[in-house]
Formats: sequence, structure tokens, C-alpha cells
Amino acid sequence: MKKTIFFFGTVILLTACNSTDKKATESTAAVTVDTSNHGSILNNNNASTSATSLADTSNFTTIEWIDKINQTFPKIKEGKVLEISYRFKNTGTKPLVVQDVTASCGCTVPEKPAKPILPGEEGLIKAKFDSKGKPGPQSKTLTVLANTMSEKILSFSVEVEK
Repeated sequence: MKKTIFFFGTVILLTACNSTDKKATESTAAVTVDTSNHGSILNNNNASTSATSLADTSNFTTIEWIDKINQTFPKIKEGKVLEISYRFKNTGTKPLVVQDVTASCGCTVPEKPAKPILPGEEGLIKAKFDSKGKPGPQSKTLTVLANTMSEKILSFSVEVEK
């Protein structure tokens, strides 16, 4: 139920931006959680990918954020693409699997680590914010879903000058 509410909330936030950024929209829209199969993830081609690490608490690990999770950037000119990064470290005893990173708006495209982060290693979550058509103060969030006790909300803000 919690994941369903999260999914619909994400869809509403993405729709609110009126963006045509297909990469961000497709990455969110392509994932559906089938709770009847203990956390299996189904994508558009109906191939099932195991999300055991997210459903099985014995596979949970811990994460330490090296960079601030709430970042503020100086003013930028409209049309500039702002690149954001959040460094983290796996402080647990199991590999850290970042299953998904979703943005609050289609104007922000997140990038998650492709491989699990081993205990003691560092990883990076990146995002690109396209300021085209977004003058004024901007505050965006990224929601990180991983094999930790809870999801994490990362945020950034920037003033976009015309």
C-alpha cells in the first residue's frame, strides 16, 4: 500500500511539471510493484526482476551521506543544465543496492549507481536539472529507494534568472 501511494504521488509530481523529458518520465512510469509476489518489479516488457534485497530485511544495510542531502546552489541563467551529485558510503555489512531514484519533476533526470555498492565503499547519485522554462526559485527532490530501512529524500534548490 505504501509503495502504491508513493508511486501515485511521484506520478502526480511529474505531471505537475508539464515536462516532456521522456527519460525521467519513462524511468518512473516503467516500474510497477507487484506486492503479491513479495516485491518483484515488473517493467513494460513484463520481464520480472527480483527485488529480494528490498523485500528481505536480512539483506538491509546502512548508508551514510557524505554530501549534504539538502543542497543550495547559486543563481544560474535560464537554459543552463545544473549537475547535482550526492556521495554516500555503505556503512553496513551487506551490498547496498540502489533500486530506484525518482525526481519530483520531469525537468530533473536522476542517475543511480549501476552496480551494488559493497560494504565500506562509496557511491554516487547524480542528477541533471534543466532550467529551460523554469525562471524563479526552484526546489526539487530525489527519492532514493534502496535496501535500507527507509527511503531517503534528497533535495536541492536554485534561483533561475531569466
